[in-house]
Amino acid sequence: MTTVRKAITVTDQQDSWMKAQIEAGHYANDSEFVRDLIRRNQERTTEVDAIRTALLRVRPVVNLACLTPHRSNRGC
Repeated sequence: MTTVRKAITVTDQQDSWMKAQIEAGHYANDSEFVRDLIRRNQERTTEVDAIRTALLRVRPVVNLACLTPHRSNRGC
């Protein structure tokens, strides 16, 4: 798999948290930490989509936008 170099900006507090996680041995470096966050978000999104699909099968009238906190919740 190819990798792409990215530059990110974090707050001092976020930087301290990342450094603490690395120093505690949870991650080898900043990149590993960020990749893990992305993987976890991808897994969570997959799980939420599966739940959403199951809810549609059970009750098609549920307003799915109201169940997704990171999207616009107009009309909820």
